Amino acid sequence: MRLDKYLKVSRIIKRRTVANEACDAGRVVVNGKPARASYDVKVGDIIEVTLGARSIKIRVLEVREYATKESADRLFEAVN
Repeated sequence: MRLDKYLKVSRIIKRRTVANEACDAGRVVVNGKPARASYDVKVGDIIEVTLGARSIKIRVLEVREYATKESADRLFEAVN
């Protein structure tokens, strides 16, 4: 699954276009490297998203095409 779509499905970023713009601006890092929106997300990847003053670091646990509001938080876990 594309990185921008994963960020939207997992509800880390609300809209796919915003996720795409964040990737283009270099605000999304996967496994320590800046990632493009077309990056193929895999289980175990460490994704770090910086939007404004807020920074989120997560580990991918599952990749699904669709997720309900209740199950979206089970797709990833927070990493310190």
